[in-house]
Amino acid sequence: MCQLLGMNSHLPASLTLSFTGFSQRGGCTDHHGDGWGIAFFESDGASPGKGVRHFVDKTSAATSPIAQMLKSYPIKSHNVVAHVRKATVGQVTLENTHPFVRELWGRYWVFAHNGDLKNYAPYLHGHFKPVGNTDSERAFCWLMQELSKSHADVPTVDELTRTLQELTPQISKHGTFNFLLSNGQALWAHATTKLCYVLRAHPFHEVHLKDDDVAVNLAQLNSPEDRLAIVVTEPLTTDEDWTAFAPGELKVFVDGTLARCSCQCAAPPRPAPVTDPFGPVPVVPEGPAPQCEQACGASEACPSAASRACTNMAATSNPV
Repeated sequence: MCQLLGMNSHLPASLTLSFTGFSQRGGCTDHHGDGWGIAFFESDGASPGKGVRHFVDKTSAATSPIAQMLKSYPIKSHNVVAHVRKATVGQVTLENTHPFVRELWGRYWVFAHNGDLKNYAPYLHGHFKPVGNTDSERAFCWLMQELSKSHADVPTVDELTRTLQELTPQISKHGTFNFLLSNGQALWAHATTKLCYVLRAHPFHEVHLKDDDVAVNLAQLNSPEDRLAIVVTEPLTTDEDWTAFAPGELKVFVDGTLARCSCQCAAPPRPAPVTDPFGPVPVVPEGPAPQCEQACGASEACPSAASRACTNMAATSNPV
């Protein structure tokens, strides 16, 4: 199958370190050589940008001249989605290469998928139609169609997350539906099988790529204000604490940290009221409501990161 890579950052950041390792999986350290792509919501100063730089190539990422250029050309962004392809549905063509891009509510949306969807032929109408013939692009078009039906205008990130929680199971019942989705405001990630993430923040340390002989000390490149989240199919580094998604879990990353997951980051309801045998008044057990055991909204980040020209360089007040 394919592999996914995404980034969400508090400040404009470059993905060159992670992309350096990830691109090796496109035909060098792994067999995903049927094309690759990456989309950057390029930053507008310190603010998240609405415009997208979109690169796709039907050759392998490990040998593509475009991929080689991006390893040394830092494009600063708050949200990035990348993909290396192992074709299972659809020919190896440019139009079948992820990530896919669509417009909705005056914003670009970027989507990439890993997995196979069996007998998946949703009814599509109106604005959203696939250009290629992959199950992935059909799923993206259906998501966009249903989002547009569910909201009249741009909803909040929280409202979008709730809608995606309702829509995603309708696709994942057809097979493996690991995906990344972004509109430049947030990064949504869903796992059926494999997906993991790491949060990088001060204090930064040295990290080593798993797929390339590169070690980087991000403490030399980042300020205490920098923080970012990296989401990927399999860990990119050998010395960071990567957290695996649970099957069926949907997470959203905002401002460089984990904002919400499919447990909804909320305490579960209190136990049902107990009926008092001597009267009709319901008795609610005393004590605080149970807390969600998953620290989805924690602001603490995993203290790890990296350095050199190939790196996840988060923008500080001075260019890095």
